[in-house]
Amino acid sequence: MTIRHDGLTAEWLGYAGLRLESPDGTVVYVDPGRYGTLTGEWRPDSPGVGHPEARDYRPEDGDLVLVTHDHHYDSDAIRRVAAEDATLVVYNAVYPPKIDRDVEALGDLPYEVIKVDETDDLLLGNVIVRSVAGYNEPDGPHTDANGDPFHPEGFGVGYHLTLPGRNAEDVTVFWPGDSDALPGHTELDVSLFCPPIGGSFTMNREEAAELAEAMDPDLVLPIHYNTFEALETDSGAFAADVAKRGVPVVLDE
Repeated sequence: MTIRHDGLTAEWLGYAGLRLESPDGTVVYVDPGRYGTLTGEWRPDSPGVGHPEARDYRPEDGDLVLVTHDHHYDSDAIRRVAAEDATLVVYNAVYPPKIDRDVEALGDLPYEVIKVDETDDLLLGNVIVRSVAGYNEPDGPHTDANGDPFHPEGFGVGYHLTLPGRNAEDVTVFWPGDSDALPGHTELDVSLFCPPIGGSFTMNREEAAELAEAMDPDLVLPIHYNTFEALETDSGAFAADVAKRGVPVVLDE
């Protein structure tokens, strides 16, 4: 299913993958791939969970492809979605040689690669790309058995995007990455908010609903849930919670 919002189309591709297309034809992908979501191999750990079906997906139409951190770096998926002249935006801590999966080095990919930190603000074509710190709080609930954050500060980012919308009006989209709900998030001007709601390694559905209320976007489209057992959550309960807070919400499962 494709979600339409202020002239923009948005599609959850499974796991953390998100496809955005503006009315002028600009296509942006955020964190595409992994777990067979774009190769047709993904299967849910539990039957009946809400999640996009796996498919052999290779449009090669992306003008921009954005990667938040090592866990979402999938070089095969990037090749599947990126156009020949695509620009790849990658957080500067992404380091393929230390990723324990079969991935290509960034230099082996045939695209322009731009590395960003937590505070970059770039104009790439018709899209403004802002990187935003994304991490788990060291004293928060999303830590491993040793008490260490799954995503410590400096491991990844989120992206705040400004794209052309209907009637030349801008549309802002925010994907926090694998992050807790952080105080700075509420200061962002966001039209389409795409939070992770699976919990375990990121904000859970209750925390994401609270953040949505504080942020007050025009629409909420959750992603990054139900891909495997640790991310399973009640998306219907999330949607009801957000709607009760007076914020429009939609599911793309």
